[in-house]
Amino acid sequence: CEASGFCYINDIVLAILELLKVHARVLYIDIDVHHGDGVEEAFYCTDRVMTFSLHKYGDFFPGTGHSTDVGAKEGTGFSVNAPLTSGMTDDAYQQLFQPIMTKIMQVYQPGAIVLQCGADS
Repeated sequence: CEASGFCYINDIVLAILELLKVHARVLYIDIDVHHGDGVEEAFYCTDRVMTFSLHKYGDFFPGTGHSTDVGAKEGTGFSVNAPLTSGMTDDAYQQLFQPIMTKIMQVYQPGAIVLQCGADS
């Protein structure tokens, strides 16, 4: 594993670890243009953190975050990826984001939410 992008510091991972001391479940939402690969990898095998990343996918850095990347072991189903192509409109983004977020909130019921809004885009 090697550091890449702005997640190499893992400041959000450290913040989530602190939140886990007082919350059973934390939801991480990443809405910037790049996949939240560093945070996803840190919690890929646990059900205590759900990651949800909407990001440009295809021939685009870092090239991770396919919709079939859903977690492993106890974390299976707790990584949610919405890979997007160029040309996404605001309306199309909202039509994708809203139902997924509604379902995540109903099912997962996190005690805390961490939102990444584009530190690297």
